[in-house]
Amino acid sequence: MITNRWLSKTLVLPLTLALSACFAQDASIASTGSAAPKEDARTDIAKMPADADPALWVVKDEDTTIYLFGTVHILKPGMTWFDEAVKDAFDGSDELVIEMIAPDDAGMAKLISEIAIDKTGVKLRDKLSAEDRADYEKALKSLNLPPEAFDPLDPWFASVNLALLPLMQKGYDGNNGVEDALKADAEARNVNIIGLETAEQQLGFFDNLPEDVQIRFLNFTVDTVDELVEGMDHMVAEWANANVDGLAELMNAGLEEKILYDTLLADRNANWALWVKERMKQPGNIFLAVGAGHLAGADSLQQKLDDLGIKSERIEY
Repeated sequence: MITNRWLSKTLVLPLTLALSACFAQDASIASTGSAAPKEDARTDIAKMPADADPALWVVKDEDTTIYLFGTVHILKPGMTWFDEAVKDAFDGSDELVIEMIAPDDAGMAKLISEIAIDKTGVKLRDKLSAEDRADYEKALKSLNLPPEAFDPLDPWFASVNLALLPLMQKGYDGNNGVEDALKADAEARNVNIIGLETAEQQLGFFDNLPEDVQIRFLNFTVDTVDELVEGMDHMVAEWANANVDGLAELMNAGLEEKILYDTLLADRNANWALWVKERMKQPGNIFLAVGAGHLAGADSLQQKLDDLGIKSERIEY
C-alpha cells in the first residue's frame, strides 16, 4: 500500500487531476458509467518545455493582494518552475495558503484506518463483477502486486493506490511536489501556512461517494492503468506550458460524472471563493496554491470569484 507520508502529499483532487490526465488519454466516465469511444477523448500529447512557467493570477484591492497559483503535487526531479514571476509573488507574500496541512504519519494512518478501510467485512474483489474482477487482478499483477493486495480497502482508496504506483515506478516523486518547495521556503522565512481543508474532509470527499460510483472510479483506473504515466506526463506538460485551456480539457474529460465533478471540483471552488472573499477584508499579501485543475475550466476558482464580483487578473511573464 502507498505509505501514509506519500498519500498525505498527493491526496484527493491533486491526485484526481493526475487521474484526469490519463482519463483524457482513453475515455471519459459518463453519467451511466459507460465509456465514450477512445478516439473521441484522445488529445494531442503536450511537449515539456525546457523551462516551466506555470500560470499565475492575482486578486487585489487597496490593501490586500492574493496570488492564485495552480500546483502539481507530484513531479519528476529536475523541473524548474519556482522562479521569475512565481518566485517574486511568493517572496512578496506574508502568508501561504494550501489545500491541506497534512497530519503526521501516525495521524494519517489513524485516519486511513477509520475512513478508507472497509468495515463491512466484504472483500474488495467480491464487490466487483466477474469480468471487472479479472481485469482488476490483471492490473495488480502488472504492478507486481498479489491479487489480495487491496482487499481490505474501500474501492476509492484502492483506486488511489492503483493510480499512484505506476507514477512512482516511473520516477514521480511525492517528496518533489510544488507544495514541498513552497512550504520549505515559507518555513525558512517563518511565513504563516494555513490549509483550506482538513485531511478528514479530503478523505471524506471520496469516502462519501456512493459505492457504485467508487467502483466505476476503480474500474476506470484499472482500464487505464497502462496509460497513467503518459497521462500524467501530459498533464504536467500542460501545467508547465501554462496551457490553462489544455488543463481544463483534461479536467473535464476526467470528471464527466456529475457527482465526481461537483464533489471534487465545483463545490470546493465555490467554498474557496467564499474564503477569498472573506480574506479580502483583511490587509496583507497571500500566496494561494491549489491543484492546477481548480484554476481551469468553466467552474474554476477564478470563475467562482467572478460570480461573487471579484475579478482576477492573469499575470503574464
